[in-house]
Amino acid sequence: MFEIAHGYHSGPVTIKEIAEKQSVSVAYLEQILNTLRKAGIIKSVKGPGGGYVLNEEPDHISIGAILRELDGPVAITSCLDPKEGCMRIDGCVTHLLWKSLGEKIEAFLDNMTLQDLLKDQPPAKMIRKRRRHKSEEKELRDKVSL
Repeated sequence: MFEIAHGYHSGPVTIKEIAEKQSVSVAYLEQILNTLRKAGIIKSVKGPGGGYVLNEEPDHISIGAILRELDGPVAITSCLDPKEGCMRIDGCVTHLLWKSLGEKIEAFLDNMTLQDLLKDQPPAKMIRKRRRHKSEEKELRDKVSL
């Protein structure tokens, strides 16, 4: 979603571009993007120059909405998972603690948007330079360890 949001004003982003930039397989991305497309968060553009675009501006799409579509509600313990539930809910000392923490996490994710992620990122040139620098550091460490 970050890559699609990053290209919001430039046009559709291809699945291949997303896969390369995020080091994720195309097959895995197809599943994720299909789920998000069905949810109406993104749409696909067919033909030459096609790819994926956001259905709304990045500042209108919360990270919470994305995660709920992909993973369901936040359940930091199995007792909060609606599918599993908890048999000890009435006598559990920590249930309220976990429930309260889960609500705070959901509120945080609901208030964080794709635009928030975009504004906290360095320009693309800096990211590439940093990656190259890290790979050079690894090569040097490898040589030193020989």
